[in-house]
Amino acid sequence: MGGFVLKRILQAIFVLLVVTLFVSYAVRLSGDPALMLSQGAGSVTEQDLQNIRAGLGLDRPFLVQYADFVRGIVVGDFGRSFMGGTPVRGLIADALPATLALAFVSLLLSVLVSVPLGIHAAVNKGRGVDQVIRIVSLVGLSFPNFWLAIMLVLLLSVTLQLLPPSGWDGPLSLVMPALTMAIILSATNVRLVRTAMLETLSSQYITVARSKGLAERAVLYKHALRNCAIPLITYIGLQFGNLIGGIVVVEKVFNWPGLGTLAFDAISGRDYPVLQGTVTVLALVIVAVNLLVDLAYGLVDPRIRSK
Repeated sequence: MGGFVLKRILQAIFVLLVVTLFVSYAVRLSGDPALMLSQGAGSVTEQDLQNIRAGLGLDRPFLVQYADFVRGIVVGDFGRSFMGGTPVRGLIADALPATLALAFVSLLLSVLVSVPLGIHAAVNKGRGVDQVIRIVSLVGLSFPNFWLAIMLVLLLSVTLQLLPPSGWDGPLSLVMPALTMAIILSATNVRLVRTAMLETLSSQYITVARSKGLAERAVLYKHALRNCAIPLITYIGLQFGNLIGGIVVVEKVFNWPGLGTLAFDAISGRDYPVLQGTVTVLALVIVAVNLLVDLAYGLVDPRIRSK
């Protein structure tokens, strides 16, 4: 088990290095921060712009800047914002809990909805309830997350005035962003659970369990669902990366005070340190979740540890 864990950790470190290298290079294609900082300063010469770049450390070779960035990551220092001089670490520390709360609540809602519906659809294969669940999940898959977010705002906030439209105004502010993500995630997960359960329910050991007189609920949730665990864990782990990507857009629509909103503002302001730090932390969260998924494989199925 120790070798399995070490191998997965080394793979995670390599992925993070590749991501940080790509991010560090890509953010420099978004524009020149010196031009943003010099706006409103009247007549600005090329020498003035060069002085601003030198003050920001952007006059050094890219690999030198990247090496400094990696060294900073190791000690938890992401530099300072170009726009206000605020430590990026503090900005991320303020925004990260909001993003993680939204992600985990969305994922939890999705699992609580999709697993029972997927099982119900599989047990009633071909019947009316199965057709309804499949049609509803297909409709859910067709919704772009930003469109669904806007529609929920119009319905629940503008028309019915049940929920705050944006920002953070207490726990109720979490409902619409989480519901937006959960609806889209559930549409995919229902079909996954249904397919996995159909394959499992046709297995011989399920027939044996039923012939022993076990309650149908025990057969479905204790035996069948447990043996579907690995593909479900796999997909949910991979889905977390897509969830984080979708949250970036949803956060901006709802003006949610998370990393997505912070990243959007950094892009518009060409704030390299904030954008690099934000994307790196998001990548770190995704890699950490997938590492935990890999470790969960080893616990669920010992045969995977040797791979």
